Amino acid sequence: MPLGILYALAAGLMWGLVFIAPLLLPDYPAALLSVGRYFAFGLIALMLAWFDRAGLRRLSRGDWLKALKLALVGNLLYYLCLASAIQRVGAPLPTMIIGTLPVVIAICANRRNTQRDGSLRWRQLLPSLLLIAAGIGCVNRVELLNLQQQTPIDGSNYALGVVLAIAAVTCWTWYPLRNADWLRAHPDRHPRVWSTAQGVAVLPLALAGYVLLWLVTRTTSHPLALPFGPRPGLFIGLMVTIGLFASWLGTLCWNEASQRLPTSVAGQLIVFETLSALGYAFALRGQMPAPLTLLGIALLIAGVAFAVRLKPVPVVAQEHSA
Repeated sequence: MPLGILYALAAGLMWGLVFIAPLLLPDYPAALLSVGRYFAFGLIALMLAWFDRAGLRRLSRGDWLKALKLALVGNLLYYLCLASAIQRVGAPLPTMIIGTLPVVIAICANRRNTQRDGSLRWRQLLPSLLLIAAGIGCVNRVELLNLQQQTPIDGSNYALGVVLAIAAVTCWTWYPLRNADWLRAHPDRHPRVWSTAQGVAVLPLALAGYVLLWLVTRTTSHPLALPFGPRPGLFIGLMVTIGLFASWLGTLCWNEASQRLPTSVAGQLIVFETLSALGYAFALRGQMPAPLTLLGIALLIAGVAFAVRLKPVPVVAQEHSA
């Protein structure tokens, strides 16, 4: 279990990098950032596939279909929603909304994985939910005030950013549950092979997304300078960096953690991603978080820390005590 926690920490540190790309490239549409990131990830995985060729040959047609679904929802769609949200409302608020993932995943895992992982008592999760909700409320207040000082707030655009962040949470609630299902069902398979398989599976999806984006932008009055946009050097550098570290290596570390930890526990450790992303975002701004933001972060950490302390009770033990 300690090794699984360290793997989850490493994944969170690398995943936090994906939150700053939309801030460094605000003039790039979120769709281009999403397909660019995963096209780079796919190319990296394709090169690494040679080293994992024996393990990849063992994957069945059903396994590849599973990898394709995971890549579509947990990679392309998730990052499209997240990048869109960040470009609309800034990084801190979407980051905090993503920070609810630990408890959201724990609740969902508590409903569907009871037989395999044990069960958490619902009344014990309530304090965590209240602390996390209060933390998000604090950060939301600060970010609204910041936007008001910069420009008049476009209420519909802000609301859309929040909805997109919630959609990203939905995608990444679905992903780790299904991903953990496969890993726990195949303990004899190396998590690196599964990471590479998802990278190979996402490559044709990202390529198709590139083509679709090119066709759509050709019909507008201001076509996008594809394939690399107006700042190709920065774009390529960022995409390769997050494709290698956040996508392939981060996924590898997360798979290692998922194979060692109960899903309800592993899901809560996504808080490492939230803290990393907030740290990177405020470093990029060159400022310290406001006191209310720090309070919100503290409440989020407290909520997740409280939930992490809860131990799933095996179903047999529950029935015996009853």
